[in-house]
Amino acid sequence: MNVTVWNEYRHERQNEEVASVYPNGMHEEIASFLRKSGVEKVNTATLDEPEHGLTEDVLAQTDVLIWWGHMAHEEVTEAVVNRVYERVLSGMGLIVLHSGHFSKIFKKLMGTTCDLKWRQSGEKERLWVVQPNHPIVEGVPECIELDKEEMYGEHFDIPVPEELLFVSWFAGGEICRSGCTYTRGQGKIFYFRPGHETYPTYKHPEIRRVISNAVRWAAPTKRPAPIYGEARVNN
Repeated sequence: MNVTVWNEYRHERQNEEVASVYPNGMHEEIASFLRKSGVEKVNTATLDEPEHGLTEDVLAQTDVLIWWGHMAHEEVTEAVVNRVYERVLSGMGLIVLHSGHFSKIFKKLMGTTCDLKWRQSGEKERLWVVQPNHPIVEGVPECIELDKEEMYGEHFDIPVPEELLFVSWFAGGEICRSGCTYTRGQGKIFYFRPGHETYPTYKHPEIRRVISNAVRWAAPTKRPAPIYGEARVNN
């Protein structure tokens, strides 16, 4: 399996607080624990690389793409968005993290604004597992508790999830659908809410377990591509 971890990589280079948490970037933090989990090949790509690091060749070899974006959604070119979109439809898995909910690619795939409520005040978050038999939550306790996270709250303007795996509760009383799966074409999509850049969320062992599980779940099905068009009767 070949995984590509995509990250804007802007906060880590512009904000000392973020750099102190993720000195090599969130993409390298995620790539590192995926490699340790046994994923065969993990590459990284960032916004400021040519074609945002997501060339046709890179995407053609990517089984699962992980996406983290926040401050520069509008800088992602339509050509790259369309390239990722077509790959998802043809079977590439996509995992969208935290503020990637507002990325061009996620909004294009969802067909909604993907807007929500938010508050940055370092509140406690509890992620409750609501579908305990799903492979993405294998080995995960019934609740993951994060001491500090950014609040995302309902209404979250996304389509009704095909599977709802996590619901978050925050100390301010809000809740949020925080682990949602979808299919688009032949591709599988997982949105996972936690991951604000100033907190060490991607160092948390249970968050790492969820993302590692999600990579394996989202991997393409190994079968011939569907054949479309006029069908003739074969006797």
